Amino acid sequence: MLVIGLTGGIASGKSFVSRKLRELGAVVIDADQVAREVVQPGKPAWASIIREFGRTVLNPDGSLDRKKLGRLVFSDQEKLKKLNEITHPYIIREIKRLLENCYRSGEHKIVVLDIPLLFEVGLDELVDEVWVVYVDAATQVERLMERDGLSEEEALQRISSQMPLEEKARRAHRVIDNRGTPEETVRQIMEIWNEVIAVSKDY
Repeated sequence: MLVIGLTGGIASGKSFVSRKLRELGAVVIDADQVAREVVQPGKPAWASIIREFGRTVLNPDGSLDRKKLGRLVFSDQEKLKKLNEITHPYIIREIKRLLENCYRSGEHKIVVLDIPLLFEVGLDELVDEVWVVYVDAATQVERLMERDGLSEEEALQRISSQMPLEEKARRAHRVIDNRGTPEETVRQIMEIWNEVIAVSKDY
């Protein structure tokens, strides 16, 4: 089994690449989905977040208001650090559990760990290859502002909370340049996919 760590920066287009890999037959373990699950009402991480930030970050149904919490923590590095300290252990534990299940099943050729903070939390140690979805800084800011309706200042705050994409690209085994059209990105994905399929039998 070949394990690929897929990462990038916020608004770099990583989700687009992840969806394409899933369509091609990879098993995708999505850290964002895991992160949403571990903060469901009643879960330990949810309770810790309420103790730390108060009930003002909740929706009327008791679920987390992710936009409100995001605005709170991305404007204050200490708050962001605290949120990460609460949630990351649960997220990492669940990702490792899901990956172990893949190993045990023996049914999968290629597993993709789709993790925005792959390097930041040290989960690159779990993978055979790291793929980074890359865009330049100006494109990243523009896409984030458009996607999430953020001001330029808010977009820069969120981008600065992650390792710079240039650094991630330097550490990667493979880089997918997502500055062009979707068709150009898909062409890169297909080239890399065909290469790894050829070698995945060695894993």
